[in-house]
Amino acid sequence: MRELTYGEAVKEAIAEEMRRDPHVFLIGEDVAEAGHPFKTLVGLVQEFGTDRIIDTPISEPGYAGIGVGAAMTGMRPIVDVMFGDFITLTMDQMVNQAAKVHYMSGGKIKVPIVFRTTLGATRRSAAQHSQSLHAWVSHIPGLKVALPSGPYEAKGLMKTAIRDDSPVVIFEDKMMYRVKGPVPAEDYTIPFGVADIKRAGTDVTIVATSSMVQVALDAAKLLEAIGISAEVIDPRTTWPLDKQALIDSAKKTSRAIVVDEGYERYGVTAEIASVIAEGAFYHLDAPVKRIGAMDVPVPFSPVLEDLTVPTEKMVFEAAKALCRKA
Repeated sequence: MRELTYGEAVKEAIAEEMRRDPHVFLIGEDVAEAGHPFKTLVGLVQEFGTDRIIDTPISEPGYAGIGVGAAMTGMRPIVDVMFGDFITLTMDQMVNQAAKVHYMSGGKIKVPIVFRTTLGATRRSAAQHSQSLHAWVSHIPGLKVALPSGPYEAKGLMKTAIRDDSPVVIFEDKMMYRVKGPVPAEDYTIPFGVADIKRAGTDVTIVATSSMVQVALDAAKLLEAIGISAEVIDPRTTWPLDKQALIDSAKKTSRAIVVDEGYERYGVTAEIASVIAEGAFYHLDAPVKRIGAMDVPVPFSPVLEDLTVPTEKMVFEAAKALCRKA
């Protein structure tokens, strides 16, 4: 199978959906001639023109509102928010309007909109460009939230999001845009709410999101060397969440660790740990372990920044302790 980078997979998904459906358009800052600050959209404006790849002034609330209004009147906008930190500026449009209009209209109005944005630290971009805020929007009824962990997921989840009649927020890890992986050339989608078992195991379950999936897989290799078999699960979407897959795995292994790059307190790790504890309590040999980002504003200093993000060594040590392996 051919290989694409994560960024190429995202662009291919958007291009294919724009060719398939004339109602799809993309709007945001520096998305046309500049091809996006991370260069993930280069070439789209040449094919689709400035009527469908639309540059805007620096005004996230303004173009997010345009997107919500367009979706309510039959279009399928992709609203590009270059850094996930800036979704704070779109909260009224996203949380109070897009998420609720379908319900407040008695189901008469759909809002088929995709908010495309980023998460992740270690790019040396400091506190206002390095946060992972997916827990915020996962908290809101009416929004679906996807976190692609590789190029295959990046394309399949984006295509599903564009075709969905509900508002979807996709968080792409900005450190993964050059990561390569196999991506089918033919059309495919990945259903929301269906987790993927990235590696089967019997001793401990590691649930990991976005770039933390690779961290978990690397930790699993280290654990295998000392005789611990780790099962790695990628939920792919934090809402809808494939609760049963997580519970079944924890029942099988009797131990569970949840790894996510969002802040640990009140975060995605807490929700998933709660799901496992409630559904697999009588099968667990130990409390569910959570590993999230350090609860501090992300430092600019590379040395300090690296200390705030979960690593394979953290996951390895946590699994060793759970399995009581010296």
